[in-house]
Amino acid sequence: METQDVFLTTEGRQRAISQLELLRTEGRAKVAQYLHEAKESGDVIDNAAYEDAKNEQARLEGRILELEQLLAKAKLIDHGRTDVVSLGSVVHLCTSDDREYRYTLVGAFEANPSAGRISNESPVGKALLGRKAGELVIVSTPGGVKEYTILSIA
Repeated sequence: METQDVFLTTEGRQRAISQLELLRTEGRAKVAQYLHEAKESGDVIDNAAYEDAKNEQARLEGRILELEQLLAKAKLIDHGRTDVVSLGSVVHLCTSDDREYRYTLVGAFEANPSAGRISNESPVGKALLGRKAGELVIVSTPGGVKEYTILSIA
C-alpha cells in the first residue's frame, strides 16, 4: 500500500513538533498520574476510572505515534515560484458574482478553510494547482460547481 505524501510549511512542522513534545511530556505525565490515582482507588478489575485512564493512555499514545509518523514522512513546502499555483502559494480569487477570496494552499495537516488555508487535496486546491493568474478555474465541489478567476498568485 502506497502512502500519500504529507506536505508541511515550516510553521506547520514546528507546530507538530511542539504538539508532539507537549504530548510526550505533559500529556504522558497527566495520564500516568491519572492511572496511578485510579489504581490507588481500589481493585483494577471492574474499576471504571482505571479503564478510562487506560483508554486515555491508548488515545495519547496513538496521537503521539500519528505525529511521529507524520513528521517522519513530511516534506517541507518550498514555495519559490509565483507564476503558477503551487503548495505555499497565496491565491487571490474572484467569483462570477464578484466575491473575492484569498487562500493559502497547504497540505492536509495544516488545512483550516475558515482561516483561509485550503488543502492541496481539497477540490478547490486540486483545481488550482498548476494554474496561472488570469485563468478561469471550474471546480466541482460538494456544494455544487464553482467558477473562480485567479486574480493573483503570491
